[in-house]
Amino acid sequence: MTYMKFLSFILLLYLFTRTSAQQSPFYQFSFCQNSTNKTPNTSYKSNVNNLILWINSNSATGTVYNRTTIGSNNNHDDDVYGFYDCRGDIKGNFCQFCINIAVKEIAQRCPNSVSAMIWYDICVVGYSNNNFPGKVFLTPSWNSTGPKTIKDSTELGKAENNIRSLIGKVTTKANPNWAMGEFNWSDTEKRYGWVQCNGDLSKNGCRQCLEAMLVKVPQCCGTKVVWAVVAPSCGLEIRDYKFYQVTDQTGSSSPLPNPVAAKQESANDKKTVIISLVSVMVAVALLSSCVYYFWRRNWLCKASLVGGFLLRTTSIAFHDHVQREDPFSGDLPIIPLTIIEKITDNFSQSTKLGEGGFGPVYKGILPDSTEVAVKRLAEMSGQGSEEFKNEVILIAKLQHRNLVKILGCCIDGNEKILVYEYMPNSSLDFHLFNKEKHKQLDWKLRLSIINGIARGLLYLHEDSRLTVIHRDLKASNVLLDDEMNPKISDFGLARTFEKDQCQTKTKRVIGTYGYMAPEYAMAGLFSVKSDVFSFGVLILEIIYGKRNGEFILSEHMQSLLLYTWGLWCEGKSLELIDPFHKKTYTESEVTKCIHIGLLCVQEDAADRPTMSTVVRMLGSDTMALPKPKQPAFSVGRMSKNEDPTSKCYKDISVDEETLTIVSRR
Repeated sequence: MTYMKFLSFILLLYLFTRTSAQQSPFYQFSFCQNSTNKTPNTSYKSNVNNLILWINSNSATGTVYNRTTIGSNNNHDDDVYGFYDCRGDIKGNFCQFCINIAVKEIAQRCPNSVSAMIWYDICVVGYSNNNFPGKVFLTPSWNSTGPKTIKDSTELGKAENNIRSLIGKVTTKANPNWAMGEFNWSDTEKRYGWVQCNGDLSKNGCRQCLEAMLVKVPQCCGTKVVWAVVAPSCGLEIRDYKFYQVTDQTGSSSPLPNPVAAKQESANDKKTVIISLVSVMVAVALLSSCVYYFWRRNWLCKASLVGGFLLRTTSIAFHDHVQREDPFSGDLPIIPLTIIEKITDNFSQSTKLGEGGFGPVYKGILPDSTEVAVKRLAEMSGQGSEEFKNEVILIAKLQHRNLVKILGCCIDGNEKILVYEYMPNSSLDFHLFNKEKHKQLDWKLRLSIINGIARGLLYLHEDSRLTVIHRDLKASNVLLDDEMNPKISDFGLARTFEKDQCQTKTKRVIGTYGYMAPEYAMAGLFSVKSDVFSFGVLILEIIYGKRNGEFILSEHMQSLLLYTWGLWCEGKSLELIDPFHKKTYTESEVTKCIHIGLLCVQEDAADRPTMSTVVRMLGSDTMALPKPKQPAFSVGRMSKNEDPTSKCYKDISVDEETLTIVSRR
């Protein structure tokens, strides 16, 4: 009985999500403008609010297009001209539903704008201080594309011809201001087009607007199968699937149904329903079998099923901007290069956040208003296709509050791009090693960051489905959110272990100067203890406020690790604390963190604690800690105070750059 209830629930969930996806309006684009000649005063803002109320009430009458002017007495300077419109095939309640969503959204996105417009896939709302009815406005224009690329260059010409045939229909006197049509593309394919003009435009104005939009297509969208180009006065779109409702008003090439055809269509509809139900039942049976199978395997696929569902649900927000098939794992949305170029202003310097070891990072805002960080891998970065694929697969499956989230990726020719959640406070090194900003990191905040990084590493090592070795943990790979919570990032060098696997060896040693465990740098051996070593270095850097590599070149002429060890042996470890915050620290907490840091950087990997032990030690005030042994000599440069047998050749780069080969001792 329980099993049947479960099947019924899955069926209802499937039907509900499918129906919702088909019926929900999708946000496309918005434009907010503050005029240089006019500042929105109280009267103008009041008129805007009244306009929004009018749109809400008027759309409730079932009118799919209307415009009005809202003014205050005889002061025409404060007049607001507004309109709303729905796509030609959308009528009644559904049109009203979209308009209601749009007016709420435009009020939030453009609270103090003189002019504003917002587009959804089936409706548009706008207002301005200029009297625009009957005029052709071509700006602001925007475009969107689907993920599929055309097979040959002739396809663009065919699509343009199809759209021109619709422009011909909509600009004749006998037709309304919109048209939609179905076109035979090949023996197995069809194309579906849509054109529409503002209801106030004349037929000549409509043609002028649509032709101007069509001219833009080769530059913005010519290589894509699915595209749309839209301006305030008109818009046109073509897709490879039927996205509109066929009615006798659509301008479709299909004739109106006669009674015989209607009867045949009814029979076909019944067949379609039967086939759909059978398909759903088969899908439910397969899904149930999968759930049952993996339940017998201790629910190993639970995270994958839930994570994949959530990711796919989230991807709906991007609508046609996002391809839903992931070439690597099936869980990660693919964002077209055209969208990424648009949100980063074509990778301009003004949107650049910084430069990582594998390439620059830019800030952007996705079409659904999500702020993102766009990591563009440089061709000569050293991270090839394998590392890129590795990072995509790994981080898409990892979900933890102390790991940065990846929202999508892009592969287009030589371009390999990762799109992450945006971290407004940049990276830890930006604050920690900056002469002014590191003063803002008091001891309480530094301890919180240490604890957060430890929990993130513990998840990677022990709590995720696979044991994940990061291999490049450092201050620049720890990002800080708006509340200064740390999130581990950059999984390009990460490797996975099976749960019973302890360590492995590589011939290609990759990592960062100052953070690499000696057994990895010298012999290519890496394990969870390699990350523990890097974490120990990071703890000491957070306490002292300087890089390990920077420290070697300082007046101490030794590594931060050996300097800390010397202070520890002399009972002076508190001298390590950043002098700017000696008044904010708790002595016992600092001493404990230094102790844990020294335990993590011990020469022998077997002597280092696991991250689960580290987290327990950080969280306990009574736990007895073992005595640390002398730390490993710093990997990289040799100072005069270090053991001369500790020799590394200088095939490395400085400070935060990634090194590729380290020779044996």
